[in-house]
Amino acid sequence: MSERINLDTNEADMVAERREALLGKQNFVGGFIAGIIGALVGAGIWAAATVMTEYQIGFLAIGIGFLVGWLVNLVGKGVTPMFGVMAAILSLLGCVVGSLFILVHSISVQNGTDHLTALANLDLDFAAQRMKDTFRPMDLLFYALAAMQGYRSGFTNLDAE
Repeated sequence: MSERINLDTNEADMVAERREALLGKQNFVGGFIAGIIGALVGAGIWAAATVMTEYQIGFLAIGIGFLVGWLVNLVGKGVTPMFGVMAAILSLLGCVVGSLFILVHSISVQNGTDHLTALANLDLDFAAQRMKDTFRPMDLLFYALAAMQGYRSGFTNLDAE
């Protein structure tokens, strides 16, 4: 009986040591930068797919969440939920930026200019109003799914192991 208690104590000590080692390897700034890159790449992919298909595929928002979360986890080596929260917020940002990219493309086609010119001349009040006008209730679902996926992918949950 005492041998079993020793094994459990040793195992608990090993888990605590592993947790401390992993906590020491976390890199919040690196995870944040990787998440920003993931959000921008995901936004670009979502915008490109929308432009090519002429249809906004809402399920790509989940892909943005996965990409952002995966990069945050890969680079940030996060084992605490703050990495998941960061990934969720950046996933939402990626969705909004994707919608902004789609708007910029639409303006560039309408005005016969390149995308950088359209972006440089973008009136933020007009952009906000246009995004508000084109927002659908279903978008909330996809944004929520993106955030959930970003959170789930954004850190390694040691308690679940």
